[in-house]
Amino acid sequence: MGNSASRSDFEWVYTDQPHTQRRKEILAKYPAIKALMRPDPRLKWAVLVLVLMQLLACWLVRRLAWRWLLFWAYAFGGCVNHSLTLAIHDISHNAAFGTGCAARNRWLAVFANLPVGVPYAASFKKYHVDHHRYLGGDGLDVDVPTRLEGWFFCTPARKLLWLVLQPFFYSLRPLCVHPKAVTRMEVLNTLVQLAADVAIFALWGLKPMVYLLASSLLGLGLHPISGHFVAEHYMFLKGHETYSYYGPLNWITFNVGYHMEHHDFPSIPGYSLPLVRKMAPEYYDHLPQHHSWVKVLWDFVFEDSLGPYARVKRVYRLAKDGL
Repeated sequence: MGNSASRSDFEWVYTDQPHTQRRKEILAKYPAIKALMRPDPRLKWAVLVLVLMQLLACWLVRRLAWRWLLFWAYAFGGCVNHSLTLAIHDISHNAAFGTGCAARNRWLAVFANLPVGVPYAASFKKYHVDHHRYLGGDGLDVDVPTRLEGWFFCTPARKLLWLVLQPFFYSLRPLCVHPKAVTRMEVLNTLVQLAADVAIFALWGLKPMVYLLASSLLGLGLHPISGHFVAEHYMFLKGHETYSYYGPLNWITFNVGYHMEHHDFPSIPGYSLPLVRKMAPEYYDHLPQHHSWVKVLWDFVFEDSLGPYARVKRVYRLAKDGL
């Protein structure tokens, strides 16, 4: 497991991201797609069910042996908490209540954040808008690994470790790549989360809190669902920087696998993204796509051409001018 990845730098391009032009073409040809740009009334109920499931799990694990607690944190809690982070992703696009009710969306995201154990929702919203606006932007898109990650995590063993530690890199990378001022919503998110954590600890003790945190760390680390982190934008084929996955794991991930469609139309809720592909199949069916997130993780670890450096990067004028 010692062969180094063949890449020594990112894939630098000097063209605009492909989603802008494709969006224009699709809307010109299929204006009916605009009707899909509306809130998803199911989203808030799905979030409520997932949060209640984790609260019930907290009550159930309080007397479990540690080995079984960790097993269920990976097998069940990891799926639920990862699903909640993807609900937060959808909510960050105002998918629950629409753009006219931004505050409701923010607070629903804070509620969805509760089982994750650490404050996350408000910060994610702050940075995710840049991921769409400046896809692959040097110093702007914090979804792209740092040069240190690309240089160090270059062997199969190190890439495997990188996958395990993904929650930490996603949390810390924004502070290094593109630090922003703390917002009022982030402070409120933190206070609410701390209050919830203290309440769970006071009611049921240490094990439920360990269960929730382990669910997040394990579910967002080396986990089948985490294959979407790599599948979405890592360059498996030269010239392609976004990929979709149309498999069954979309059922528990708010259709995040429809990632090409999502970047083309970020204002369409995940529930409706399959309709985009159905309405405009000639724009998607011929594009490279993934068929298994587990295979994505396997290939990422063992293919020399893949690693943290296997990302498309571009310099936006905003970054060059320092505006």
